[in-house]
Amino acid sequence: MTARYMIVASKFNDLITKHLIQGARESFAESGLQEGDVDLVWVPGAFELPVAASRAAKSRAYAAVVCLGAVVRGETPHFDYVCEQAASGLMQVGLETGVPVIFGVLTTDTIEQALSRCGIKGGNKGRECAAAAIATVKTLQQIDKLSGR
Repeated sequence: MTARYMIVASKFNDLITKHLIQGARESFAESGLQEGDVDLVWVPGAFELPVAASRAAKSRAYAAVVCLGAVVRGETPHFDYVCEQAASGLMQVGLETGVPVIFGVLTTDTIEQALSRCGIKGGNKGRECAAAAIATVKTLQQIDKLSGR
């Protein structure tokens, strides 16, 4: 049975997020996964990523959860709160469940920087995150095998 993966994506700044998703899907496909092996759900913003990732990880239906979004710095400290809580929450989910939760939230000062990281003007972090999810799952499987688990 092929491992299944979940992408949880933020609708906020979806111009960016849609490109991250495309990159992740391409990476998953290149690794041999079929379209049906990768599910996608949307949340309103990056702040909501941890609760959806937690639900997906606790379901035990997914080998890993890839969380994608973009937070662009504005004129208030809101950026700092959202980024910190999203990152912290996603790390906590991974540690609590043992399911890899990949942080694919772009945290940039400008929209141009986000465009450079989502595949429009440069590399695609979504692609990198999907590859990291697959690699982490394989590493955990190797650890389980070595430990006799």
